[in-house]
Amino acid sequence: MTNRRKELIEQYKQMKPDMGIFRIRLKDGGKCFIETSQNLKGKMNSTRFQLDAGNHPNQELQRDWKQYGEGRFEFEVLELLPYAKDESKTDYTEELEILKQIWEERLLQQQFEFYKKKI
Repeated sequence: MTNRRKELIEQYKQMKPDMGIFRIRLKDGGKCFIETSQNLKGKMNSTRFQLDAGNHPNQELQRDWKQYGEGRFEFEVLELLPYAKDESKTDYTEELEILKQIWEERLLQQQFEFYKKKI
């Protein structure tokens, strides 16, 4: 293996994806779906893929996606969660859950309604 290839592999291993919380919002409605992830870009892409394929676990969101079409929805990163400075932490599940609770309260205060899991 060449030194350049080894260097690129090492750089890839050191990359840290953005983590935090995102929202899928029905543009002209007061409904939204929020989700956290340690890899926001990847999770947003997989969520869009699930919706396009018709197999998103949130049936109510899936129904509206099918009924109104992708163009009526907006994906938006609400907040990024910073990595620990000392890099000793690898699991941010608890912090992400707290972030989700904070955003649920904020959005409820803004009169948003959340998509429920089941219809």
